[in-house]
Amino acid sequence: MNKKDTSWGKVAKWYNSLLEEGEDTYQEKLIKPNLMRILNPQKGETILDVGCGQGYFGRVMAQSGATVVGVDVGDELVKIAKSQASDNETYLVESAEKLSNIRDEKFDAAICILALQNIKNLGTAILEISRVLKPKGRAVLVLNHPAFRVPSASSWGFDEKANAQYRRIDSYMSEISQAVDMTQGIKDPKNKKYTLSFHHPLQVYFKTFAKAGLSVTRLEEWVSHKTSDKGPRKTAEDKARKEIPLFMCLELKKI
Repeated sequence: MNKKDTSWGKVAKWYNSLLEEGEDTYQEKLIKPNLMRILNPQKGETILDVGCGQGYFGRVMAQSGATVVGVDVGDELVKIAKSQASDNETYLVESAEKLSNIRDEKFDAAICILALQNIKNLGTAILEISRVLKPKGRAVLVLNHPAFRVPSASSWGFDEKANAQYRRIDSYMSEISQAVDMTQGIKDPKNKKYTLSFHHPLQVYFKTFAKAGLSVTRLEEWVSHKTSDKGPRKTAEDKARKEIPLFMCLELKKI
């Protein structure tokens, strides 16, 4: 499989505009403040941003004085990241599954934000993250919650009798590879662009971490900050958002 199959580089301009110009994105309102709270980057620390995209979170880390290296398979995204980088940011076109240009035990910390689910060889990528972390180094991973969001095997439903919105899960234990539409607002099939997304149950993640010498020191489940517009289902929809987490955050420590 060509590495481009899992890249978001094909929609680099749109993705950059979404993150840089959007005022109510999950990245801005939900992930960034929680990431800063958990990682608390310090001046002089070295941080690896795996699946860095156009450098949105790398720049946030660098603004705290940390030295950041970002890697991504999307050369279009890395080009944008480089164009906006400060002196303490470096961005490389490199696969998370083979960090060829990074030596062992280089980083104090690593982050992987909404990218792990787009990496084909999960075990290889986690081994590489572990390899480049210093002893007792940390990794913070954020992904779509695998218990509630399974590509093409989960959906919202509404129980009219109970006046309740619920989450339907059709597959959870199965490991799934699924093409995901990155251009849902575009109807012309000629202009459609897709990436691959991979689902793993929680036990696969935890076994993978253990094999790589990483212990889980924190697990948080983050709900959406958004609310529905006025309507007959608003109360039920807002309740479901607060009860069914959108993201899962894991903090790992190298043993």
